Amino acid sequence: MADRIQVLIVDDIPETRDHLAKLLGFETDIEVIGTASSGADAIEQATKLLPDVILMDINMPDMDGITATERLSSQVPSAAVVMMSVQGEADYLRRSMLAGAREFLVKPFSSDELTASIRQVRAREKEKAGRAVISQAARMLAPTEDGQVVAVFSPKGGVGRTTIAVNLAVAAASELGKKVTLVDASFQFGDVAVLLNLNPKDKSMAELVPQLEDGHDPDSVDAFTLTHSSGIRVLLAPPSPEMAELITPAGVKHVLEILRQHSELVVVDCAAWFNDTLLGILDLADVVLTVLTLEITSIKNTRLFLEVAEQLGYSHKVRLVLNRADTTLGIRVADVEHSIGRKVDHTIVSDGRAVVYALNRGVPFVLSNRESQVSQDIFRLASSIVGSQESREEVGHKAPQKGKSLFAWR
Repeated sequence: MADRIQVLIVDDIPETRDHLAKLLGFETDIEVIGTASSGADAIEQATKLLPDVILMDINMPDMDGITATERLSSQVPSAAVVMMSVQGEADYLRRSMLAGAREFLVKPFSSDELTASIRQVRAREKEKAGRAVISQAARMLAPTEDGQVVAVFSPKGGVGRTTIAVNLAVAAASELGKKVTLVDASFQFGDVAVLLNLNPKDKSMAELVPQLEDGHDPDSVDAFTLTHSSGIRVLLAPPSPEMAELITPAGVKHVLEILRQHSELVVVDCAAWFNDTLLGILDLADVVLTVLTLEITSIKNTRLFLEVAEQLGYSHKVRLVLNRADTTLGIRVADVEHSIGRKVDHTIVSDGRAVVYALNRGVPFVLSNRESQVSQDIFRLASSIVGSQESREEVGHKAPQKGKSLFAWR
């Protein structure tokens, strides 16, 4: 029968392979088309046989099931993996799902549990394939204008970058009625969740990027974002620093490209250091809001960043935001502009009481203290950014430089 579910069984124990094959042999809608005794053998067999479902043992001597599943996700994306293990710990489940497994069975399991998992996984994959075709057709028939990506960056920490990014996103949504997505791209120590009083749980960039790299439907991005009470969608940083290793530069760019198709404005809170991920974000961004303060170290780092931005072709989209601009530290705005060699584009006043109070409550100050001067400055910044969309379309984008490297210009 052409519509039978074709299954490949992978287990290093011959008796287990035989037992599973016999159990499935009684099912009229399931066909065992092959077996494999190791992870490497599984990859070879799956590449040749192209099964619908792979029953994968997690513990094998040469290559474990998780590693094999990661490779199969890219080499045979049409095959759905059902992981099998005698250990049912949450860590095994999480790692299996991040690797691309669609189901997890704890041994021993019954014949009914086995066949139900196979059928459910296959049904979900067919439904997902159908949705992908419909989604692609809809995008082709009704293309939409891509939204604007705004990267909020500072070459020095402690200048209020995240506070500005969060309040800018909320202001654009609540005051200007824009459809906004906020992305926390400080993947090791992101603070967006704290400022918005959100719990990342299992919804963060660390879970999303591997899913997309495994060939999952781009429309599933929405399932990994949280909705804040202000109406913005938020994609959080991982809940623990080590999970940042799951996020690749290419994956981040892919996520942002998808988000800009579904949002009018994407605000990205960037980490305060250069790496391939940051360069990818700056490549994609339409505006790079660079935050600085009236401190000599911040001014010095901003000047260095502007030199790099010039060499990498970002100067046309960099806009300087001077935070705490009214503090009396002996440095004037004119001194800052003379030092960095260009005008400051936007200023935001200092209001420590309102800002800290809002931060500790997990409520953006543009909501809790709308009439304050610092909120008004953020509203003006949001209006300016959103208004720049028309000029961006008139001027057009500068093509990103190929093979860009941070040190290539030296």
